[in-house]
Amino acid sequence: MRGTRQTSGKGFTLAFFLLWLLAPLQAPADDVRGGAFPLIGRLDGRDTVFRQFIADVESNRQRVFNRERNRESPASLSESLTIYQYSPREGEDLFSLAARCNIPYAALASLNRLSHPALPETGRPLLLPSIPGIFIPAEPRSDLEQLLAAARLPRQKDESVTLTISRGGAAEIFLFCPGADFTATERIFFLNFGFRFPLRTFTLTSPYGIRQNPITGNIGLHAGLDLAAPEGTEVFAAGEGTVTEIGDDPVYGNYVVIRHGENWASLYGHLRSVETTLRSPVRSDTLIGRVGSTGQSTGPHLHFELRQNGKARDPGKLLFQAGGQ
Repeated sequence: MRGTRQTSGKGFTLAFFLLWLLAPLQAPADDVRGGAFPLIGRLDGRDTVFRQFIADVESNRQRVFNRERNRESPASLSESLTIYQYSPREGEDLFSLAARCNIPYAALASLNRLSHPALPETGRPLLLPSIPGIFIPAEPRSDLEQLLAAARLPRQKDESVTLTISRGGAAEIFLFCPGADFTATERIFFLNFGFRFPLRTFTLTSPYGIRQNPITGNIGLHAGLDLAAPEGTEVFAAGEGTVTEIGDDPVYGNYVVIRHGENWASLYGHLRSVETTLRSPVRSDTLIGRVGSTGQSTGPHLHFELRQNGKARDPGKLLFQAGGQ
């Protein structure tokens, strides 16, 4: 697959900057892949298309491994990129598919724009690249994609090539980095949603753990963090997900619960006001409320919890972007 390179431009927002950085020159029609991706029916040797895919992968992995010695450019490598498609069957997961296809799961995840390991609904085709690498979209729409773009652009432009991939009737522009894999930070973001602090600035007034309740005097588990901030301070979602609960509780006051995939949820309590709606999709930069002192509270602060499979976890060990003072 051939890629094209950008020559000039200037950006003022992240999305615009990325579009400028990745925007290709006007490409001939055969530079845009889509529509007729070879279809793999089953992931075993009885499927002739799968056999061809595995042969392509093995050949391309050797080229990636030897590219420095052979001085092969990303553009030259990408000429050999063929994208196949396969509809996962019930019981298959991203990691087993990656192992069966001999392609890192980072390549499958980034090409298919997956922000966590859960696969789309059964029957929806996945795209399978014949070269391992990272695909960075021109228009990031998830926390992971924003992280990929921020960490790798423009630093890796010389180690990448711009590709246009057409699927579902729409063309998408990617920066393809042959041979690249998730960094440790990107991997944690992908596997654990990369939770971030919900306040930009705050003072930690009560950590997770056993404490004496300042109002009741009872000893018990404080299941989250108390983050003090001025009344009205903006509260952001800790990660992408869906708002599943909004309410008013005697203890939590005005609160919001966000579901993050199958196993995780976050809770935001003592809000002065709620700035989101039930079932709304959110990202880590989505405003969901403002700091208050509703419910069982001694002053303006945010009570923040992270729960895994319904059990409270210490947010201090899971949060990424420290903003405290």
